Amino acid sequence: MTEIEVRGLTKTFGAVTAVRDVSFTAPDGKITGFLGPNGSGKTTTLRVALGLIRPSAGEVLIGGVPYRRLAQPRRRVGALLEATGFHPGRRARDHLRVLAAPAGLPDRRVDEVLGLAAALLGDPQVLLLDEPANGLDPAGIAWLRALLRSLAGEGRTIVVASHVLSEVAQTADQAVIVTAGQLRFAGPLRELGGSGRALESAFLKLTAVPG
Repeated sequence: MTEIEVRGLTKTFGAVTAVRDVSFTAPDGKITGFLGPNGSGKTTTLRVALGLIRPSAGEVLIGGVPYRRLAQPRRRVGALLEATGFHPGRRARDHLRVLAAPAGLPDRRVDEVLGLAAALLGDPQVLLLDEPANGLDPAGIAWLRALLRSLAGEGRTIVVASHVLSEVAQTADQAVIVTAGQLRFAGPLRELGGSGRALESAFLKLTAVPG
């Protein structure tokens, strides 16, 4: 089992509470859409999961243990947390640029593909992807969706964080929605009200910050 369990997670930075008592499970063999506005606590949660920051309370377990206790963690967990810069002299990047130019693809597409390649390098059972569709054109988004569905079909655990419902609605099996660091929904995507406008309306209500 490689499921991810977030248990009572709280993380504060000084006087700011980025995540407040959040609990959910991302099962293996499924794509979990981790949704919420920018600044809602998604990236903080993923950083705790990867052992990059310590929680103030609670824990995140991967296959039943914290990331730091995994044997060969980079082979178990692949992550893409932000756009990754690559040294211009690296051969892989230059090779892909040569292939991209005749196809009319911009250099930024090379960096996007290399970022995802880095996450997949260790053939991990768990993927944590933060806004992986940023900057992709429709063809790129369709390719990404097909890739993630294929990987989930192999039994891998995939979490895709996004602030845009439409980017993951066609791919995710379940949704976890957070607003202002608090959990608002966790369950099958279908429970949010079907698809299209009904789904979008439910999402907007859940992510609205009380005034």
